[in-house]
Amino acid sequence: MAFPEYERIAGLPANRPRLAPSNLPGIEEEDATGEVSTLYEYFRSRFGRPQVPGILKCFATHPPLLRHMMDLSESLLFTEGKLTRRHKEMIATAVSSQNDCPYCADGHGYFLRVHGGSKNVLCAIQANKFHAPSLTTAEQMLLIFTQKVNQKSQDICKADVEVMHQAGWNDPQIAEAVHVAALFATFNRVANAFGLKTQGLLAHFEEESDTTTAKTQT
Repeated sequence: MAFPEYERIAGLPANRPRLAPSNLPGIEEEDATGEVSTLYEYFRSRFGRPQVPGILKCFATHPPLLRHMMDLSESLLFTEGKLTRRHKEMIATAVSSQNDCPYCADGHGYFLRVHGGSKNVLCAIQANKFHAPSLTTAEQMLLIFTQKVNQKSQDICKADVEVMHQAGWNDPQIAEAVHVAALFATFNRVANAFGLKTQGLLAHFEEESDTTTAKTQT
């Protein structure tokens, strides 16, 4: 399967609680019709995930938006591009943590771990400690830059780009970092406004890791 994070999610207990948005209703799978139903089925078959995630249910209230967001996510986020998947998940987790979005911070923190991010890297990103030794100098500059994109994009200047160049990032990579950070600012605001709660994916990852470690030590 091309999406290891969704392969792991598919293996989680089927009886996990399905939390609907608490502020505004999304389009639940059993209520989906027409284009939304078709797009949900495409998601399930393409990603191998048995349940449609809550953020898509929010976008489904406007079917053309759902279609475009699915295309954008698949072509920009869930693929190796100018940036690696791990670097994209680092940005996604950092921006979501800065924006106090528990739904996205948990989900993309989980994806980061699946794509090779260590526990120390995750903890540093969650705490906005971008000078932590668990991060390379290039990663530190990437996260500092995307934090500014997220929080003070109006202040981005040529000097910021030059700092990224000096850290080893090229223009296409920097541009992709801007796109990923900006897209997640949108995701965060939609998830928070609709009232999406955390899926608890990180807790499952750590439980699995602890179980695996215990088995190897016996």
